Amino acid sequence: MNTIERLYDFINEEEDARICKDIDENACRYTPKNYFLILLSNIFTKLGDTLSNPKTVLAWVMSYVQAPVYLISFIVPIRESGSMLPQIIISSYIRKKEIRKWVWVLGSLLQFLSISAIGVVAMNFDGSKAGWLIIILLIVFSLSRGLCSISSKDVLGKTIPKTRRGKLKGYTVAVSGILVLFAGLFMIYKSKQEQNIEFYSSIIFFAGCMWLISAIVYANIKEFPGETSGGQNGLSEAIAKISILKTDPNFRNFIISRSLLLCSALTAPFYVLLAQTYLGKESYLLGLFILANGIASIVSAPIWGRMADVSSKKVMSIGAIITSVLGILIFLIISFFPVLRQQYWLYPIAFFVLGIAHNGVRLGRKTYILDMAGGNKRTDYVAVSNTLIGIILLITGGISALASIVSVEGVILALSLLGVAGAYKSSKLPNVE
Repeated sequence: MNTIERLYDFINEEEDARICKDIDENACRYTPKNYFLILLSNIFTKLGDTLSNPKTVLAWVMSYVQAPVYLISFIVPIRESGSMLPQIIISSYIRKKEIRKWVWVLGSLLQFLSISAIGVVAMNFDGSKAGWLIIILLIVFSLSRGLCSISSKDVLGKTIPKTRRGKLKGYTVAVSGILVLFAGLFMIYKSKQEQNIEFYSSIIFFAGCMWLISAIVYANIKEFPGETSGGQNGLSEAIAKISILKTDPNFRNFIISRSLLLCSALTAPFYVLLAQTYLGKESYLLGLFILANGIASIVSAPIWGRMADVSSKKVMSIGAIITSVLGILIFLIISFFPVLRQQYWLYPIAFFVLGIAHNGVRLGRKTYILDMAGGNKRTDYVAVSNTLIGIILLITGGISALASIVSVEGVILALSLLGVAGAYKSSKLPNVE
């Protein structure tokens, strides 16, 4: 037994034999090596995501180069939804491939090129021209994420056994959280010095390089040929896949649950907005939010991962409950306790708790859909799920407009009530472990 196998056995508490219930024996032999290759590649992409976050870095850069505000408002919906909407069609292409890791490698390389190009654009253009070029590159990046999203779940399902996937995701988020912690501290340190566009462009270019490194690591995964049946092209094939919603009630209920669980992601910017409203827009607040989110990942992700391997639906429910209780509590504090809403510690702590809850929701629903099905069925489930959620995200993305009609805390309350429904719906899903 080599060092990689011993480390794999240690962190997964493996005893006499590996648990390979749903992957073939050939793949089982390479599980330890693949486990750490996937872990390492995911850590790099997570760091890249943090350093090119549309809610912070990209928004700041577009504002710095004086891009129009209406273009800045598009970056978050494009980044999130653009990677999901085409997946129901992309999956037909992926199903033709016996070896699917190369789809992920291609997507990662395209993300490297598009994010790095954004850094170049920021240094050489300004105004509307810079804004439109960044939007175009962000569309390329988002579509490339779609390639990685659907292929990564399929490769993971072919190379890592069921009861080890949750831990893998948990460790990925935890280690990434540590790197985010350092990134937050670095940003706070640099915020005390004079900034220029070269500094922020270099951060974005560095973020892009994370996907290049990830592609090199991922290419070394040992993947064996899988199913290729049903790999047809065309919109008709994509539409046919929607029929899964009619024929599979468990999957349909999962989609409903996942839609309601978007509350944990959608409420995050409103906590930041509350802090800006009552405490001002001091730069240290942004650093505190980054640190709070990083610490939340470090302390919660491994626990959520282990819990998800036992019952992923329970993890989804608990994460939603925490999100909802927190949101209701914040609404009450803001509405009825004016002294507390002026406290600087309130918002980073709330964001920390929200980070814990969101990690649970994400790890739970990702593990759940992976364990629902095997083979090409998994590819279809992921494609249909992400495409529908992409549409729902575009629709609910306009919820920020509500802040101009009702109070920010009112939006948080409304989303929190959706979370209560999501927790209930998740608890009624069947166990798939």
